[in-house]
Order: sequence, then C-alpha cells, then structure tokens
Amino acid sequence: MWRRTIQPALVPVLAVFTAFLVGSVFLFITDIENLKHFPGDPLGTVLAGLANIGKAYSALVIGAFGVPSKLAAAFSSSNPKVIAGAIRPITETLVASAPLIFTGLAVAISFRSGVFNIGVEGQFIMGAMGATVAVLAFRDVPKPLLLMLAVAIGTLTGALWGFIPGFLKARTGAHEVITTIMLNYVAAQLVLYGLRSEFLKPAGSSTPISKVLSTIVRVPLIFQLPAIRLHYGIVVALIMAVLVSWFIFKTTKGFELRAAGFNLMAARYAGISAGGSIMLAMAMSGALAGLGGTLEVLGTVGQMSNDLSSGFGFNAIALALLAGNRPGGVVAAALLFGALRTGGGLMQVKTGIPLDLLFFVQALVIMFVAAPTLIRSIYRMKVHSADGVTPQ
Repeated sequence: MWRRTIQPALVPVLAVFTAFLVGSVFLFITDIENLKHFPGDPLGTVLAGLANIGKAYSALVIGAFGVPSKLAAAFSSSNPKVIAGAIRPITETLVASAPLIFTGLAVAISFRSGVFNIGVEGQFIMGAMGATVAVLAFRDVPKPLLLMLAVAIGTLTGALWGFIPGFLKARTGAHEVITTIMLNYVAAQLVLYGLRSEFLKPAGSSTPISKVLSTIVRVPLIFQLPAIRLHYGIVVALIMAVLVSWFIFKTTKGFELRAAGFNLMAARYAGISAGGSIMLAMAMSGALAGLGGTLEVLGTVGQMSNDLSSGFGFNAIALALLAGNRPGGVVAAALLFGALRTGGGLMQVKTGIPLDLLFFVQALVIMFVAAPTLIRSIYRMKVHSADGVTPQ
C-alpha cells in the first residue's frame, strides 16, 4: 500500500526539492555584492548568503500564500478590506493555477492515449475566442443562459481544434507533433484576424482586443470583496480533475485510451479502435483546454486579446510530466507553478532578485522530473515501475 500511494510521488517531490536546492546555489553565486566580502570574511559571506536565500524564499511563500498572522486576524475581522488584503495572495495563486489545471489535464489525457498534444496553447485561445464570439453574438440572451451558452461554445471550439489533428493522425497518419504545432500558429492568426473585425473590436479602436465582455456577462466571483478576482473557474477546474481521473481509471473507454497509450499495436489486436481512441483523446484534450480558455476570458480577464495565454499550453507539458499524467498530480503541480507566478512578484520587490530566476527554477524542476534515474541515483532510491505513460 505504501509503495502504491506514496512512492510514485517521491520522485517529483524530490525533483522539486532538488530544483530549489540548485536554485539556492545560483542565488548565492549571483549575489555579487555579498561575494565581494568573501576574501576578507568567508564565513560571514556564507552566512549572509544563506540569510538572503532564506529571505528570498520566505518572500516567495508570503507572496503566494500570505502572512499567517494577517490570515488569523482576517477571520476575526468584519472589515472587507482587511479580509481581502489577507486572503488576496492565496486567491491570486488559485487564479493563476486554474488555467494551468485545465491545460495540464488536457495534456495528461492525450499523453495517456499515447498522443503528444503540443496544440493545447492553440486550443486554449480558440476556446476563449469561441466564447467571446458567443457572448457578443447572443448578448441579448438572459445572463445565466448566455454564460452557459458561451461556456458550451468555447468548450466545443476547443474540442474541434483538438479533434482536427486527432482525425489527421488516425486517418492519414500525420504526426500530431507537426499538426498541433502548425495549428497553434493558425489559431493565433485567426484570433488576430478576428480581433481586427468590426464585430469584435471596440468602436474606434485599432488595438487587437475585443469589446469588454465583463460588462455583458462574467463567471461569478466566489468572494464579493474588493480587489479579489477569484471566481468559480477554480471550482470547475477541480471538478474536471475528479471527472478526468474517474474517466481514465474507472471507465471502459478510459481503459481503452490507456491501453492504446501503452501499446497501440497490441490495443488493435485486442479489438480496441486505435483511431477512435486517438480522436476521442484529442477531442477531450481540446475540450478541456477550450474550457480553460473560456473561463479565463469570461472570469479572470474579461476581454479577449491575442496575448490572453501567457504560455499556459506549453507550461502544461511540464505539469503533465511533473504529475506523472495523473489528474491529482496535475492539480498539485498547477498550484506549485501558480504559487511561483504569484509569489515571484513579491520576491522580486523584497530582494531585487529577477523574476527570470523563478523560470530557471521551473526549468530545473522539468529537467529533474524528466530525468527520474538521476533523482533515484542521487537519493539512492530503488527502481519501481511507473504507471504514468508519456509518448516516446
């Protein structure tokens, strides 16, 4: 039981720990002002460097999760501003994590079927674009119905954009890496073209940005507090993680997808429709990404633009690897990356450390997760078979 539940998580956890450890070394050696004192006071320089590292990581944690004393005081306060100030770091971390959960699940479900979907970025923005068009086209519909309609159209748009490379692979053998990469560019150009149309852009504007959607309809906020942006998209993301986990591990069709991912030829001989599994997995992957884009544009941003996604689709590949293609792991990895995004701002302000260092730490996490043999050798772990499937 211990091996089945705990051990699979050890390698990614140790990979994250090792990444932060190596990041600490780089923090120390790039602190030029402190290293100037090394010849005259080596011990003091080392201690000061460690203190600076502790200060940097402390600011990172506080920026991502807030100050515990303020959180405790907020529970006993009736002042909305005090409550909002205390919980804002946590809510911003959740806001940053929600689109990563959707895109991470999208990549994970395609990986499980043996398909390398690099088109999640395009599927994400196409879902947002579909929702934007739906809101502006049906703006006179009652708001609850309009929101459901926009979410449905955005999700279906993402599903269609994911189905295209799945269909091409299943019917023509076209490699999904090539088709999904190319469709990312097509999606970006379609969005840019659409945002320059009179139907989408604000009157008299030449900037490629849509009319403000939040004045028409938006995803409801969880907390009605000043400066708090957390909406029910995070709840939907967690529900999707549960549903995806149930589908993959508890249903017949989910078993067929995993069987195709393990060995496509053996799945064919077992009577499983390999082409059907590929198309289904890619459509589901696109639907999850499209849903994420829809909730991002209707909940967090409130306006469609050509830079709506700040690399969510590409970060999702790292999330899926870190999570071992498990939905629960995707949620945990998304929260980690969301915390790095949110806490990095305060770390930069408090210590002057560039935000690029956090991207470096993320890259280290990916590198160490992608090299499990290295982690096992560093920490002298015994090798056990993994059940996460990533296409070769």
